[in-house]
Amino acid sequence: MMISTKGRYALRTMLDLALNDNGDYIPLRDIAERQEISVKYLEQIVSALSHAGFVRSVRGTGGGYRLAKKPEEYTVGMVLRLTEGNLAPVACLEYDQNNCPRSANCITLGVWKKLYEAINNVVDNITLADLVKNAETAKNTKRDKK
Repeated sequence: MMISTKGRYALRTMLDLALNDNGDYIPLRDIAERQEISVKYLEQIVSALSHAGFVRSVRGTGGGYRLAKKPEEYTVGMVLRLTEGNLAPVACLEYDQNNCPRSANCITLGVWKKLYEAINNVVDNITLADLVKNAETAKNTKRDKK
């Protein structure tokens, strides 16, 4: 399984909004500049985030984007599932009911199930708040080394 550029950029965008939250709306151009993402591509990403209710937007002067909820209320899994869809490592696990004709006799199915559980366990137990904390720790460590 490979996370697409869209998924990675969506997570970076959400993190950027969390890290730079000062109560004001953040212009898209500022996010694009900090994250080194084209404004055009970022527009597509924030559109999906906005339609899902993850971010709020305001047009015009003083407009931009901000998180709709607190960083603690978003998991990495939520953002990735929005952009990537199901995170199953194999097609037969994409839906609740496994329709694969080989599933009853598939020796490897247990491996894929464990991998899928591990993926979900990781992405569903890391919040944006955790990533903000990691970013602050990294920033402090970098500063201490100087």
